[in-house]
Amino acid sequence: MIRCLMTILCLPVLASSALASQHNATVAHQEIPLIKNAIENFLYNNTASLPGLVQINVGQIDKHLTLPKCPQLEPFIPAGGRLWGKTSIGVRCDSEFAAWTIYVQTEINVMADVLHIARPVSTGQTLSYEDIAPQNVNLTQMPDGILTDAAQIVGKVAATNLPAGQPIRPQMLRAPYVIMRGQTVNLVVQGRGFSIRSEGQALANAAEGQVIQVRNKSGRILSGLARANSIVEIQP
Repeated sequence: MIRCLMTILCLPVLASSALASQHNATVAHQEIPLIKNAIENFLYNNTASLPGLVQINVGQIDKHLTLPKCPQLEPFIPAGGRLWGKTSIGVRCDSEFAAWTIYVQTEINVMADVLHIARPVSTGQTLSYEDIAPQNVNLTQMPDGILTDAAQIVGKVAATNLPAGQPIRPQMLRAPYVIMRGQTVNLVVQGRGFSIRSEGQALANAAEGQVIQVRNKSGRILSGLARANSIVEIQP
């Protein structure tokens, strides 16, 4: 009778111990949502300087993944990775009680206004504000070097025919010529305490600051820097 009574009294204690053990086992496993949160915080902090609106999409992490609980999650960029487009982000734990590393597929989108050709532009045409228009696009899906600043476009000359709707890149444009092939130019040799001027003939087209070859009156070919007002600077 006493033994039965003791057994009955012990049952609640054993049940409580079992529940506590089960609870501790659950707590000892790393919570998957915390891994996702760590990745999101890491990415937003490290993409804050990117132009436009950054959108982060962390891939699915296996909810059945059982990892030892980590006191300090450490997201990182794997070797060769970049915070741009579809990529992989690592998360590691390096503590006394847990050491593991996993990789999670992630997509980073950057939405920004990119300048496009608003209407067809012919080769040699100087671009104005009416020739360009912004379109909100995902920069990670666009070619490298696209232009977002109108100051880099307006006043430049189309290097080729540009159809409407095309995103603008630097190689599509050139600076306007300040000197034309065959033009009579003023050769200026500027030195310390002296200045020499003469005339010559340009042998090519050139934009401001470009190197251009010029034939002087004696037939000698010289190289200098093209400047506005038909001037070519010759280094002494």
